[in-house]
Amino acid sequence: MMREFWGGKRVFITGHTGFKGGWLALWLHQLGACVHGFALVPSTDPNLFEIGDVNRCLTSHTIGDITDSGALSQAMRSASPDVVFHLAAQPLVRRSYADPVETFAVNVLGTVNLLEAARASDTVRVIVNVTTDKCYENREWPWAYREGEALGGRDPYSSSKACSELVTQAYRQSFLARQGVAVATARAGNVIGGGDWAEDRLLPDFFRAVDAGTPLDVRHPQATRPWQHVLEPLAGYLTLAEALFGKRATDYAGAWNFGPSDDGVRSVRSILDYLSNRIPGAGWRHAEAEHVHEATLLKLDSSRANASLGWSPRWRLGEALDRTVEWHQAWRAGADMHAMSLSQIAAHGAPQAAVSPLP
Repeated sequence: MMREFWGGKRVFITGHTGFKGGWLALWLHQLGACVHGFALVPSTDPNLFEIGDVNRCLTSHTIGDITDSGALSQAMRSASPDVVFHLAAQPLVRRSYADPVETFAVNVLGTVNLLEAARASDTVRVIVNVTTDKCYENREWPWAYREGEALGGRDPYSSSKACSELVTQAYRQSFLARQGVAVATARAGNVIGGGDWAEDRLLPDFFRAVDAGTPLDVRHPQATRPWQHVLEPLAGYLTLAEALFGKRATDYAGAWNFGPSDDGVRSVRSILDYLSNRIPGAGWRHAEAEHVHEATLLKLDSSRANASLGWSPRWRLGEALDRTVEWHQAWRAGADMHAMSLSQIAAHGAPQAAVSPLP
């Protein structure tokens, strides 16, 4: 990602008060962009937005609901952005079972509202809609999914994200391409990193248990996921947006996977065992109980991003986990977490030393 490209660019982020959105705002500001954010108030306490002092990085900060089309349109008009990153979402599988109406409203209608606002803008050149690896029709097969695989979703969350993909494709082909707006969707794996306190996610739940001095109850220790540090897919989104802004924008429109290398496709059990060996007093146990359906195996094929964008993961899984522990322990020690976050962004871009794979 080049400061020469991002310096002075006007960027509009939905969901900038969330985990991934907060890290993206920090990174874009460091690259010299003028960052405008539209999101709900942070959903957890504590949260990255406040602890990382993300507000310092923003040209404008609007609290609003993505399902409120009028407020969203007004915020985009005021920002007059060149590039739009759409991250606002209801991101939790189990919550989608509890409130499917909210999930579809936010993830589907919210996408419609975002694309309508961009359609009405005379400044937007690029849109990157961040969805998820769970948008694929998961058949629990052992090989990785490519961008052309069938979309689907057994649970409301996964289905809503597949719908968001289809909505984006329809708007690109029906309206935005002819207006000269380059549109792409981005699918990543399970992201980890400092500043995530969301409910029902493995590492936040693990750190809460560590801080409380209790073992973590785990639903599906055998489940295998593509784990990656949050900076990995964000680097992909930034690289993709740069490509979409170029003269060959149509070559980069469409769907993209930004998943980890094979080293990052690991079971929940292996992640927890690794962390437990590094944090004194940490532990976990298998919670034998009835649970809603969750996929047990899912892998992404990111060869297109590697070949066409030159993107590939920089941190192996052990490094990603160590950086996450480092961030959490620094927060516990009262460190300046704005500076800590920026230092990790800088470290991600530095030459990488050889790191042993996770056992």
